[in-house]
Amino acid sequence: MHIEITDFVAGARSARGLVVVIDVFRAFSLAAHAYARGVAAMIPVASIDDALELKRRHPDWLALGERHARPLPGFDGGNSPSDLERIDVRGRTVIHTTHAGTQGLTGAVCADEVIAGALVTAGAIVRYIRMRSPAVVTLVRMGHEAKERCVEDDVCAELIAGRLHGGAPDVGRMLERLRRAPSARKFFDPACDWAPERDFELCTQVDAFDFVLLRDDRGSSPVLRRVDAPSENL
Repeated sequence: MHIEITDFVAGARSARGLVVVIDVFRAFSLAAHAYARGVAAMIPVASIDDALELKRRHPDWLALGERHARPLPGFDGGNSPSDLERIDVRGRTVIHTTHAGTQGLTGAVCADEVIAGALVTAGAIVRYIRMRSPAVVTLVRMGHEAKERCVEDDVCAELIAGRLHGGAPDVGRMLERLRRAPSARKFFDPACDWAPERDFELCTQVDAFDFVLLRDDRGSSPVLRRVDAPSENL
């Protein structure tokens, strides 16, 4: 198994094999928490206009998203996992657009399979990849606004790659790095009410969920599909 690591939308577009598009703060952490709370489907969308058009055609669907980390006008919520503690997503379809994560997820056009990557599903992702045993795995770090590297996506890629290579990366040390990361400062700043401290907690629950979120392209729009991860002994 050959593991490649790339960055940003360009990296997603060129990615081959089984592709993991990583966005820890906060797109794919939110997606995982949404599925854990019983969401019916999540539709990743690159364009704000396309998201709003879907919302217009399906007013019963929820629209969640951000640009520059801030919630978008006309949407039901931002990109905050803690929002899901007040929004009931059970049985609902969610339209989701973000500055980085959904851009990479929809842009990975050369991939054999595409997984939404986050720390909360890291262990499940590793087990799924081992089960699939692809020749090539590409880890795409989406970074800050898909243009600058960020600690959280680097850490997630390191964790997945290290485990795939048979190692046992020090999760505790990784979490210490995350708390000191420049991208984490907003969570501890009371002025940033769009990024509450609770989001940091929810995004850094390593291996919280035993499923992966796989991009399903069989319909008219890509949908994230929940796939339970195989057991550790497979």
